[in-house]
Amino acid sequence: MSQEYTAPREVVETAEVPEPGAVTIVVPTFNESANVRQLLRLITDSVPARLPCEVVFVDDSTDDTPAVIEQAAQDCPFPVTVLHREEPAGGLGGAVVEGLKAATSDWIVVMDGDCQHPPSLVPDLVATGERANAGLVVASRYIKGGSRAGLAGGYRIAVSRGATWLTKALFPRRLHGISDPMSGFFAIRRSAVTAEILQPLGYKILLELAVRSRPRTVTEVPFVFQDRFAGESKSTAREGMRFLRHLAGLRAASPVARMVGFGLIGLTGFVPNLLGLWALTALGMHYVPAEVLANQLGVAWNFLLIEHLLFRERRRHRRGWDRAGRFALLANADLALRIPLIALFVHRMHLGVLSATALALVTTFVLRFAATEALVYLPRRGREKPARDDRTARRAA
Repeated sequence: MSQEYTAPREVVETAEVPEPGAVTIVVPTFNESANVRQLLRLITDSVPARLPCEVVFVDDSTDDTPAVIEQAAQDCPFPVTVLHREEPAGGLGGAVVEGLKAATSDWIVVMDGDCQHPPSLVPDLVATGERANAGLVVASRYIKGGSRAGLAGGYRIAVSRGATWLTKALFPRRLHGISDPMSGFFAIRRSAVTAEILQPLGYKILLELAVRSRPRTVTEVPFVFQDRFAGESKSTAREGMRFLRHLAGLRAASPVARMVGFGLIGLTGFVPNLLGLWALTALGMHYVPAEVLANQLGVAWNFLLIEHLLFRERRRHRRGWDRAGRFALLANADLALRIPLIALFVHRMHLGVLSATALALVTTFVLRFAATEALVYLPRRGREKPARDDRTARRAA
């Protein structure tokens, strides 16, 4: 864990937030060895004179970034800690969560390690949060005084604006008052964070915080997005796909949304089912066994989508083969249950065949959704949580 920083008397008397260790700056890094020395220099020049601080790097690098940080930290007037993760679960967002857990200050500022977020704004973020009694202060590129100048090229600008529009459209209430939910530069009170409920995927941790545990009072300050000091952007097509999966997982967090998503995924399962049925019957197979086999294609398709889009954060409760077997059993039981239900609705409730079939489809869908949640993805009762291996090396630089 990091060392405690004691501010000189003259700083204590003039600082806007007077408590020692008033802010922890969390910096997630992945192969940023060419940038971290400059970043620490900028923090040294602009933050400690106005606000006591500590810096926590959470590093997933495969290069010499940790060693460069440790060397550069020798010239810093504040404590610097490096947490190197052997298994970078959750990407840069997961790294931020580790930093939130390690922070010792009342305020935590999250910023990138490529110098595109100006450290000179850190004291203003904290001071704005104190004045507004806010729990979250977002540095925004999209309010008056802000700029996205550091985004290289029209393609990245278009992607950033499109992602912003999409997230605000999907979460209008949660993101109300946040003009830049894609920002990676913000300050949050430690008391406003419940790190255990966060399930980050990729690098958009502000979106995760805003949707899952957004503080009641949120404010913004403008900032100018700077050019990258060195190296190349980590934004790739793969990160874009992780972002879309993250959005789907967040949107499916409520039971109603999960049920709607479950139904939509079930509808898409008709495509591989019908294609399989066509192929098997074209090969000469009788339609009854062909229907049974083709149904398994739809089951497999639905299972893959549900695993990655609806229940990603619950997969750890059971092994993959266990989840797949239970899901397949429930999906095939749906067929066996539907026919008796149709007969019951026709002969006992005197419904027409079409009405009985529709009612049976709805009934079995609700039962299958409830059974999938309860029997496939909920934790087992009384099961102890597995001991977590400590694969994060903590070094005070």
